[in-house]
Amino acid sequence: MEIQQFIDNYREAFTDKAPLPVAFWYSHDPLAPGTGKIGGCLFKVFAGVMRGTPASLSAETLGCGGGKFYTGFAPMPERVPNFVSLTEHYKATPDLVREGIAAMDVQPAPAPWLNFARIDSLSSFGGVEGLLFLATPDILSGLAAWAYFDNNDPSALSAPFGSGCSATLTAALAENRRGGRRAFIGLFDPSVRKHLPAGVLGFAVPMSRFRELSAAMRSTCLFGTPAWSAIRARIAASGD
Repeated sequence: MEIQQFIDNYREAFTDKAPLPVAFWYSHDPLAPGTGKIGGCLFKVFAGVMRGTPASLSAETLGCGGGKFYTGFAPMPERVPNFVSLTEHYKATPDLVREGIAAMDVQPAPAPWLNFARIDSLSSFGGVEGLLFLATPDILSGLAAWAYFDNNDPSALSAPFGSGCSATLTAALAENRRGGRRAFIGLFDPSVRKHLPAGVLGFAVPMSRFRELSAAMRSTCLFGTPAWSAIRARIAASGD
């Protein structure tokens, strides 16, 4: 599907109150060479990206050791299991952290730059590995219905708990590389939420799945059904 066609469909389904998703992919040259060093969480760049300013991050510009690991730019820092369990208290034991990380199968970055850009700044989806939507509950309900439309697998929409980057970016990247059909709800991590607007969660979809979803989109409940029309009207009225 061409980008503009998807944007038109997305805005028809969710109104122009719904933020457009952010594409992410690796490249040998940065899309936005002036991004600069990020101290701490990589989601600090998202406010600008959501306003239309692309960002490009690398091992040198990422300041978070976990972020470097989960995006494939560095090995896991030895302190991560103890930090996540004993300092952040997100998991009961360091061994549970290690077990969860092993199941993610984090792969080395295939190129030195990880780029983020709102999709209306792109000319094509070529090279893109996934999309990340920031969604309110009403928008997320529509995205969930879309994800389950042609897939009865209980894991068609997964909600892993982990760092913001691992539960969205890492999960979608791994799924795309295996040609999988799962999408992911994320950004539950309290450590990432302070860098995000209140009242939104993340919906991450790998391109392997997005191609199917975009082809089926107009057949879903998001177009012309009474139930969704009522929700769509509420989205349209939000913030007025």
